Amino acid sequence: MAKKTLTVGTKYGSFICVFEPEKDMGGYAAEARSVPGAISWGKNLVEAKKMIAEAVEGAIEAKIVAKAEKKGIVQIKSNRHS
Repeated sequence: MAKKTLTVGTKYGSFICVFEPEKDMGGYAAEARSVPGAISWGKNLVEAKKMIAEAVEGAIEAKIVAKAEKKGIVQIKSNRHS
């Protein structure tokens, strides 16, 4: 199986993603190179496309929350018990 480059739609737009066959586990490793941290895997190409779309959305949302926290708009509290 060869590496594939496909466009994947998300709620934040469409992103070009690279899907590479995973030799050890089977399935496909997926990466959206234009979105830092958007990396995933799926047992087949259909699942890998779904998983990378979720990874893109999660990476974008994490960046938004981090910026809002830095600006003091939101405050992240820890639920750790000492």
